[in-house]
Amino acid sequence: MELLETRELVYFVTVAEELHFTRAAERLSMAQPPLSRAISRLERRVGVALLRRTSRSVELTSAGLVFLAECRRLLAGIDNAVRRTQRAGQPPGLILAVRPGTGSRLLARLLRSYDGAEPEIVFTHDQTKALREGTADVALVCLGSDDLTDLHTAPVAEETPVALLPRKHRLASREAVTVSELRRERFFQEQCPLMGLDEILDRVAFGRLVTVVGSTASERLTDEVCAVPVTDLPGTTLALGWLGHVAEPEIGAFVEAVQHIAANGERMVATEV
Repeated sequence: MELLETRELVYFVTVAEELHFTRAAERLSMAQPPLSRAISRLERRVGVALLRRTSRSVELTSAGLVFLAECRRLLAGIDNAVRRTQRAGQPPGLILAVRPGTGSRLLARLLRSYDGAEPEIVFTHDQTKALREGTADVALVCLGSDDLTDLHTAPVAEETPVALLPRKHRLASREAVTVSELRRERFFQEQCPLMGLDEILDRVAFGRLVTVVGSTASERLTDEVCAVPVTDLPGTTLALGWLGHVAEPEIGAFVEAVQHIAANGERMVATEV
């Protein structure tokens, strides 16, 4: 079979999304007849029918559904490869992707103690996506909850779960609470909202949110918000993650340095206690 061209994949994905050749041609800024011919030629080259056409409709065949998923994966891979290549051509330096409010204590120690070039930190609610798209080199991830497929990881810290509550809430004076108690609260959200920690704290202070976060968020509490340990939820292991096929020496040196800083920080806390 002849090698397929990227534009053919784009043509097919557009037709598959629109299920209408005229609308697809408009999206592609081309005439409809050449697009129809290109799709027919693609089907001949692949050797199976990808679309089922009638005078009134266009539908994907079972083979077309599989090909659509593969085309999207390939096109995303090409985009990611370009971004990673562009990053490689820029001046040396690491980009660290972090979820807002996660690992604040560790990151503060890192920025104070790291001897190498200070990493650029980008905040995102999908750190692993940033890695795969090439917009970040390393990410602070949660083992057991984030999708770590195809990533290398190195544990660096532990977080225990705490409930954020308004300071005058009936549970605020408790030494600990359980998830079942929190679920009886009107404004409890078991999954922490996808927003920055400052906004989360504001919503809790206003009495419009109760949720569970990692214990390092306690360092950012306001006078109107308190954090109470949640006894029946497991702790979270924070780790650095990076793409398995990316073997830049800067990443290895950074991971080793962060692990050293994290270990020293734990020993320091233990000594203080």
